Amino acid sequence: MNVGSHAAARICRTPLGPVEVAVVGEGIPVLVIHGSPGGIDAAELMARFLPKTRFKTILLSRPGYLGTELADRHSIDRQADLLAALLDELGIARAAVCTWSGGGPAGYRLAVRHPDKVVSLVTFAAVSQAYDDAKLAGATRLLFTTSAGRWLMRVLAAHQPRHYIAGALSSEGHLTRQQLDAQVAAVFADDAKRRFILDLAPTLELGRERREGHDNDIAQFRRIESLELECIEAPSLIVQGMLDADLPPMHSEFAAATIPQAELLKLEEGTHLALYTHVDADQAQRRVIDS
Repeated sequence: MNVGSHAAARICRTPLGPVEVAVVGEGIPVLVIHGSPGGIDAAELMARFLPKTRFKTILLSRPGYLGTELADRHSIDRQADLLAALLDELGIARAAVCTWSGGGPAGYRLAVRHPDKVVSLVTFAAVSQAYDDAKLAGATRLLFTTSAGRWLMRVLAAHQPRHYIAGALSSEGHLTRQQLDAQVAAVFADDAKRRFILDLAPTLELGRERREGHDNDIAQFRRIESLELECIEAPSLIVQGMLDADLPPMHSEFAAATIPQAELLKLEEGTHLALYTHVDADQAQRRVIDS
């Protein structure tokens, strides 16, 4: 795999193996854990709203994605331990943790297994229980997993962005036609929201540099019995779009009910992209920054 998914990316050697990582900004350390699929490029998009003068973001590719080989880091606990080893190697004693979607299990287990390293935890639409992703089927699978499909998606994003945004929001949320039209118009009119969806497109492609990580994630998620969320000590903010069509909102509701004193921030009519595209995304992001 090649390093270079981010301008500052490098390979960091840890006792548990190499990790593709980039450290951006100055201030409070924040470990940013991408979803499934994803990579360091997706982590960069996730962290885009965090002020670089206030936060030092640690962006990485999880095992099996881009420049981080899967090797023997298959299990969720092994990946959580790898995150702890990465912080040690970077000389960071404690960090806030921000995780999205399929990055949730590793983030939750990091907080459980290494509580001394986690100052606070923010999860957004994060897997918290056993999960079997049957979403990529039929035409959708052809679009994301074949070279012709990925080319078509790139062309659509580049030349018909409004249609691409409509397709993304429709596939990521249980929206009525009226809700979809309103959200597409709002996203298309907002530069940050529009750029987020369009820039996210390449990070979702299941080419050879992401497929191994994604396939392993799904296999591991199916095997989850308990992430022991009741053992998390860090202050936790759980963010969830309530019309999420990718991950059932019950995952966030379960986490909020199980983690001691966790706060659940619901984004009504929000999709799986709500923290970045919802009408109240700016307010939600400020809440994340302050947590």
